Amino acid sequence: MGQLSLLFLVLLASVVTMPVARRTGIPQPVLMTVLGLVMAIVPQIPNVTVEPELILPLVLPPLIFAVARRSSLAYFRANLRSILLLAVALVVVTTTAVAVTFHLLAPLVPIAAAMALGALVSPPDPVAAVAVAGSVGLPRRLIAVLESEGLFNDVTAIVIYSLAVEAVVDGDLSVPHALLRFVLSAVVAVAVGIALGWLTTKVAGLLDDPTQQVALNLLVPFAAYALAEEVEGSGVLAVVVVGLYLADRAADADDVSYRLVGTAFWDIVESLITGVAFGLIGLELATVLKDAGAGWTSMLGDAAVVIAVVVGLRLLWLLPAAWLSKRLSPGEGDVPISWRETVVLWWSGMRGVATVALALALPLTTHNGEPFPGRGRLVFVAFSVVLFTLLVQGLSLPWLVKRLGIDPHLDLREQQQRMLWWRAGKAALVRLGELEEQEELPIELVEKLRERQHDRMARLCPEQFEEEEAAEARWRVGQLRRFRSLEEELLAASRREMVDARGEPGADPELVDQVLRGLDLRSQRK
Repeated sequence: MGQLSLLFLVLLASVVTMPVARRTGIPQPVLMTVLGLVMAIVPQIPNVTVEPELILPLVLPPLIFAVARRSSLAYFRANLRSILLLAVALVVVTTTAVAVTFHLLAPLVPIAAAMALGALVSPPDPVAAVAVAGSVGLPRRLIAVLESEGLFNDVTAIVIYSLAVEAVVDGDLSVPHALLRFVLSAVVAVAVGIALGWLTTKVAGLLDDPTQQVALNLLVPFAAYALAEEVEGSGVLAVVVVGLYLADRAADADDVSYRLVGTAFWDIVESLITGVAFGLIGLELATVLKDAGAGWTSMLGDAAVVIAVVVGLRLLWLLPAAWLSKRLSPGEGDVPISWRETVVLWWSGMRGVATVALALALPLTTHNGEPFPGRGRLVFVAFSVVLFTLLVQGLSLPWLVKRLGIDPHLDLREQQQRMLWWRAGKAALVRLGELEEQEELPIELVEKLRERQHDRMARLCPEQFEEEEAAEARWRVGQLRRFRSLEEELLAASRREMVDARGEPGADPELVDQVLRGLDLRSQRK
């Protein structure tokens, strides 16, 4: 089996594991990691030969961009405290603690190399954390904390990692220089992200076809990462900034086609790349064990100690951080407010793609030609942290959530969603009143439109009406449901007719598909 066949096999597994994950409750990243481990021990499957320096620029940009486009600057500002506490402060503290611990375990390894290890194991993976948390039905605000943390922790970790590796390779580490590089890297990344976001909005305005707009958006995260890295900025931060910029300047409210195409496209991209990335983690284990040789068993002790530091320090940090944040701003919901939620947030800190990519990207030699000190041990410990957090924490998180009795607040979320629909309905009625005043509209037409809008609102929020109106609203809802049931039968018959027409000789499949898509969109309308 060649490398191309292996890639297609992993892509196929990414698709197949999606329904398996839904039915079993096991998160897809965990399933793909386990599958990669199994594939790694099959003799007929070759070792992966992906260049380490290509993993970060090919995998991280689309995944980070997909998460960022689901957020907004307002959401970011609301979670600023958790970002500073988790994505910056906790990463720095974890990096330092791991570096000191590992240097004590292996005194021959320079402190700068140990710092590189600390940086690459410190950032929890946003894709794995959100996928696992979402699969067990955590409250939305906890998932928001994980998303916010995941967007920015890679930025901090990668900058520290780069400085530490540079210090090992060059044999020089200057703290003032490192701090200056850190700040300049962030400033340059923000500038690149804003400039590229502005340019993208201008170019997108010239494109009428939604597929062309989506194609442009696909190139944006890769361009942001590459441009920022070229000018000594943080590529990951540039992707985050451009993603948030474009999310706040989304397409026009009437551009329905772009949103439908874009959402479906990014869902597919995120699912496939996530599957490939975590399958790669399992497959790379064979290479790591081969490089470690027979001495890998002697490294298990070091790995266990580092895992204890990484996992334990997160809990020790979260408990006082949650208490302090609650004391400073009582009633705000961007941090866990109970010890149970704090424990779940602690156990959700899984490592993934960034840790593996950074570990494999460690140089083989320094500038003077000597081997990179302790590289094999560093890579083995990094993989051990990833496997423990993914397999042990990822598989046990559903049990922990159930054991602690975490309430996902699904009723509250549903109520909030219904109130948003109510707001949308009220806005439609206001606009109808304005049009009635501006134009001479037939009374029958206005009343029919107002009646349909009231029916939609009554179906969503009947409790918003007076008692007499509520009884009438419930009756109308019943009639509307019956009407929609009959309408769906008619639409189903139309779709079947179009499917038959597509196979007829001389039929234009593209025209038939356009009609079929229109029928599909009608079926989705509320």
